Amino acid sequence: MEHLKADLVLEGGGVKGIGLVGAASVLLDRGYEPQRIAGTSAGAIVGALLAAGMPVKELQHEMETIDYRRFQDSSLLDRVPFVGKPLSLILERGIYEGNYLVDWLAERLARNGVETFADLRRDDAGSGLPPWLEYKLVVVAADLSRGEMVRLPWDYEERYGLNPDEQRVVDAVRASMSIPFFFEPARIKHADRRISTLVDGGMVSNFPVALFDRDDGKRPRWPTFGLKLSAKPDATQFPNETGNPYSFLRAMVDTMVSGHDRMYIADDCVQQRTMFIDTFKIPATRFDVTEVEQSALLSSGVRAAEAFLEGWDFEEHVRACRPGSGSGSRSGVTQ
Repeated sequence: MEHLKADLVLEGGGVKGIGLVGAASVLLDRGYEPQRIAGTSAGAIVGALLAAGMPVKELQHEMETIDYRRFQDSSLLDRVPFVGKPLSLILERGIYEGNYLVDWLAERLARNGVETFADLRRDDAGSGLPPWLEYKLVVVAADLSRGEMVRLPWDYEERYGLNPDEQRVVDAVRASMSIPFFFEPARIKHADRRISTLVDGGMVSNFPVALFDRDDGKRPRWPTFGLKLSAKPDATQFPNETGNPYSFLRAMVDTMVSGHDRMYIADDCVQQRTMFIDTFKIPATRFDVTEVEQSALLSSGVRAAEAFLEGWDFEEHVRACRPGSGSGSRSGVTQ
């Protein structure tokens, strides 16, 4: 089998993330070897496991059998009848703790030899990136204290004065999946002891597909594929109910997470390199997703990737979207 290289950008989507696994499995089966993976929220979870080298069949099994209801881990305060969850929102800025996700992911990363970002360093002298940005994984989060997107581990030193190699991968992922109101936000202590509050990266960019693009005038060496958990932007969908306070809150979060990148995704060159995975209008925060729905999401990811690869032509994409291989990147870094 021919060995091909690609970078991957995985969109966030809560419980819909299993669709990403289906698409990634096809890419790996077709000989693509991910060099760098960027992910937001659920995309960060899947991306971390892929970057750690978890075999794709094992990853499929993990994501198909996980009980998402356990992600709704409550504190003693949350369990107080009637007033617990409202008080948790006021005092802790979120209903659920997020501890189950941390324990679940940390154990699986450790099983594959990964704890800190030092374990995900890569050596690629031809990339044009400075050595301190050479990692297999980039996790996107939103820093509410600074009002900006942060790319971890890239921004640990500049933003927080921390050594990126010493930071736990699971902590970055926990920050990226902190869906506002649902999960308590993550907090990071700067080297000077200040505290920043981090939440779901989808608040600033749920699908930063240009993150690894070159901007130095050189031809990209391989493609960046985007894996997106929704239909194409010209499809009219009404996936969210808003008839009661809980559904209204959930719809507001889903809209915030998906709305930021919508105009950007409409760009033809973005669509050319993106696999759009039908998620059957399943909301990102519906933690009672059934096993049947999980299996359907996995199969949908497989179909989306297979259909995409039938029409993919890297040379044609470069000619159409990177003429002169110069402008167009919004990331400020090179591939």
